Amino acid sequence: MYRGITKKPAKIAIYGLLILMSIWAIFPFYWVITTSFKLPKDALGTKLVPFVDFQPTLENWKQEVGRRWPELSKGLQNSLIVASTTSVLTLIMGSMAGFSLARYRFRLWNNKNILIFFLSQRMLPPVVLVIPFLLMFKAMKLVDSQLSLIMVNTTINLPFVVLIMRDIFKEIPVELDEAARVEGCSSFGIFYKVALPLAGSGLVAAGILVFTFTWNEYLFALCLAYQKAITIPLQIAGTGNVQGIQFWITSVRGLVAVIPPVVLAIFAQRFIVRGLTFGALKG
Repeated sequence: MYRGITKKPAKIAIYGLLILMSIWAIFPFYWVITTSFKLPKDALGTKLVPFVDFQPTLENWKQEVGRRWPELSKGLQNSLIVASTTSVLTLIMGSMAGFSLARYRFRLWNNKNILIFFLSQRMLPPVVLVIPFLLMFKAMKLVDSQLSLIMVNTTINLPFVVLIMRDIFKEIPVELDEAARVEGCSSFGIFYKVALPLAGSGLVAAGILVFTFTWNEYLFALCLAYQKAITIPLQIAGTGNVQGIQFWITSVRGLVAVIPPVVLAIFAQRFIVRGLTFGALKG
């Protein structure tokens, strides 16, 4: 009896904390969705409940998706090309590098130092690389091009994929490699026909994370693109004018921009969970 009494307040506190955390996480999405249906005079106030505090309108959506769609679709297209190409390139190179680090021992530059090098690339502040990249691409006449953004994002995200794939390949039994070698498989054949299919879940998870990172990348796009290669984050940030930020327009563009990553994550959700937890229960 007393035990149940002491546990009840703890449960109430835990559930209360979870509810508060859920509200804290969901409220920004609610704010964006409701603001996209507000008139400017309502968006600048503290009106939160539709049909009670304000009258919803589709004018913002008609303006952005209807009249400005050619401009908006250009940013979406650039982001889609850059993010997709970056994901493919990082997965190809990262999976090969990860497999090499998991299966072979390097002598001139040992595996531990190579891993530390890749890890250090993730710790390097991206802002440090902005000016070198800008000068390099200016000399190559690649400023304001999709290629420059692809090269930058591939460089930034490649260490992330290498580290993930290396850990995944290490969880795959070496005996499978030995059996495949007995059957006459080459080193590349073992990687392509044996290891890669078994690491498919991790590969998909890494690809989706790289796609999301690239899709949301703003700093390098701001410095390297201004007209032809402008991406959707730049268009979202470009809703300001002399009177301030047009939150009602920003909300519409933000919701449009979030659709592709969300759809991709929904379809590949089971691969993400399985890939990120690969080997976690190995005991």
